[in-house]
Parts: sequence; C-alpha cells; structure tokens
Amino acid sequence: MERHEYFKQFHDIGTADYDLLTKCLKTKAFKKGDFITVAGQTQRELYLVKSGVQMSYFDTDNKTHVIAFTYPPNLCAIPESFSFQIPSKYFLTCLTDSELDYITFEELQKLFDQSQQIERLFRRMTEAVLAGMINRHIELHSMTIEERYKTFCQRSLHLLQLVPHKYIASYLGIDPTNFSKLFNTVKF
Repeated sequence: MERHEYFKQFHDIGTADYDLLTKCLKTKAFKKGDFITVAGQTQRELYLVKSGVQMSYFDTDNKTHVIAFTYPPNLCAIPESFSFQIPSKYFLTCLTDSELDYITFEELQKLFDQSQQIERLFRRMTEAVLAGMINRHIELHSMTIEERYKTFCQRSLHLLQLVPHKYIASYLGIDPTNFSKLFNTVKF
C-alpha cells in the first residue's frame, strides 16, 4: 500500500501536508537481529516500516514475552518511550532485514506546530494503536487459544512464514506445544 493511502485510513491529509511530512523522513537499514531500541534507552525516532518484520518484547525468568509485531506500512516504535521521551521498559528488534523511514521526536514536534493536519494524523494513528492494544488485551482474556490463533491468522497470516513460531505463541499467550498443534490442524 502506498504511504499516502495508508495515512488516509486515519486522516485525509492533503498533498501539501503529506509532502511536508515526507521531506523530513530519513531511511535506516537494519539487519536481522539488530536492536532498534533496548530496555533503558529512550526512543528518539519514530519509524514507518518500508520492509521487514520487527518485534517488541521483554524477558522475565528466561522467558520472552512478545508485545507486538510491526511490518509494512505500519508505525514501529515503543510508544510510551517515544511519546514521553522516557527510557523504554522493553526491547524493539528486527526479526528480518528491515528498512525503516524515520523522523526524530524534535522534528515531529516542529511539524505539529506547522501543520494541524499532520498533528491530527498522528493523533488518530496513536488512537488506533491504543484501540488495537485494548482489543488485543480483551482477546487474550476472553478468547480460547484456538480463537486467538484464528484471529491472528486472519489479521497477519503472512507472519507464520516470517516469524519463529515460539514468538507468535508468546504473543498469543499460547504454550508452544499447543501452538504447534493448532498450526498443524487449523488451516487457512
């Protein structure tokens, strides 16, 4: 999906404002396994995924807890670290080679002062992230493991080929053995 069309899903930003935003973007390439942000580090840049898959997670007691996956054309960030410019409590890493466009926190704040439309776009994108997190929380607490798996497959089926299944199992709150059974029996 072309980026301007992606933005229009959230707010119908005009061409002049779109150009103002995109001229501020720079590109970074990351290799599989590279960290974008580590726990304790403040995320200074907001990313828009051009290619690749990224994962946010934290570790406790030798167990990885996956919070989210990002992939084109979505935003990629540790939201609270970027928005409040505070140290992150968790990690953001690349699961595949990735190319990300980015804008710094300071540049984005300047754009907000210049353009109400850009500020509105990012507010609505942030609201969508919040709504997605709430829906995911509800899914984790109200759905069976099979329902969670099916919902994930309907939303992000392509990740089954790109992401180690142990990470998807963690994201869905499913034991890896049960995930394997679902993978082998529930077809899409």
